Amino acid sequence: MKEIYSVNGVDNIDLQLLNILHNNSNYTTKELAQMVNLSASPVFERVKRLEKNGYIKKYIAILDGEKLNQGFTVFCNIKLKQHDRSIGHKFVTDIMDIDEIIECYNISGDYDFLLKVTVRDMKHYQDFVFNKLGSVDSIGSTHSTFVMAEIKNTFGAAVREE
Repeated sequence: MKEIYSVNGVDNIDLQLLNILHNNSNYTTKELAQMVNLSASPVFERVKRLEKNGYIKKYIAILDGEKLNQGFTVFCNIKLKQHDRSIGHKFVTDIMDIDEIIECYNISGDYDFLLKVTVRDMKHYQDFVFNKLGSVDSIGSTHSTFVMAEIKNTFGAAVREE
């Protein structure tokens, strides 16, 4: 019998469920139950508990940017004009409504923030930089890195037994 693994109230079966749902959240409770060799009722309760406790943040559809004319991906490093709490908060508020920015991270090192931006092409990225990022007053400088190919994207935290 496999050793029971548990951390923070999550056991091997919970980890199996998280891994399955991470790869495909369209399975029914009945299908999940078959995959982990339990009946549907305890699987339903486990998934609800994992959702309630924040292990599962939400269920989403991963869209194909290429097919939607948004396949040009750029990582944009941002340096703020000053390191001041109000300027940082203003930056975050300003970028929240910019649709082209699909991810934003507060980072350490030479830059303050890392943005993941998707647009149609280089011309549209230039327009984005001049007209949208350019209107964010708290930005001191930017540095753009253009994605040539996406090699791996697991869309969230990986499920691993330690």
